[in-house]
Amino acid sequence: MKLRRSMLFVPGSNAAMVSNSFIYKPDSIMFDLEDSVALKEKDSARLLVAQALQHPFYQEIETVVRVNPLESEFGLADLNAVVRAGTNIVRLPKTDTAQDVIAMDKAITEIEKQCGREVGSTKLLAAIESALGITQVNEIAKSSPRLMGIALGAEDYVRNLRTERSPEGIELLFARCSILQAARANGLMAFDTVYSNADNEEGFLQEASLIKQLGFDGKSLINPRQIELIHNLYAPTQKDVDFAQRVIEAAAEAEKAGSGVVSLNGKMVDSPIIERAKLVLQRAELSGIRDE
Repeated sequence: MKLRRSMLFVPGSNAAMVSNSFIYKPDSIMFDLEDSVALKEKDSARLLVAQALQHPFYQEIETVVRVNPLESEFGLADLNAVVRAGTNIVRLPKTDTAQDVIAMDKAITEIEKQCGREVGSTKLLAAIESALGITQVNEIAKSSPRLMGIALGAEDYVRNLRTERSPEGIELLFARCSILQAARANGLMAFDTVYSNADNEEGFLQEASLIKQLGFDGKSLINPRQIELIHNLYAPTQKDVDFAQRVIEAAAEAEKAGSGVVSLNGKMVDSPIIERAKLVLQRAELSGIRDE
């Protein structure tokens, strides 16, 4: 399973960031053609991002593009440009219903056929940013085989709730849990929203610790400084690694012996624990081991 702890937002109209964001080594780079781009810069940002996607440096890192909604005057042009340019994932903003995903899937399929790209190779990430989207999240999660994950967009969501974000994030708890449950029930990944105060490292770590404990796979980021912080947070401790290694060894011994039962220290180890151990070792390989 690919780790996606960090998705770095890059405004599509910022030429400097578009050209060199790969140097920060996030798990994924998310070029934005939507909210961070002024109307008068939509066309130039689209061209800039499409060119960047074809650069060799961006062939070595996963790329995501947040396009404008299909019903907007920019959506189809965005989609056509970035699918042809080879983006790995399209982030669908303001996903309210399963039909939003189905329509985007259909449009991508037509573009893939036209440009000779393998049909289905462009994945989708649905961003939920409204109360309606949260009520429909399970149907959204089932809506397309292209869908690889669901993300929370908090700013529009809290505005829709007629509230505002708090340091504790209590107003987001229901949405986070709803997204996570729907994602896991349908074999998808789940991604948290951005932490908007780039200078508050303590606040970022508190929020990141919360979403990690809830079970999120990663978080959207707005500042490169946050990448190392979240990668370290998701890195296992030496104690975690030692236990995971013992679990994997016990599973291997049971398989070698032809036994369907895995035991460790006299206790039965079931498949979820084995899968968790594999994830811990994968994170250790990519992130290293953090101090306890």
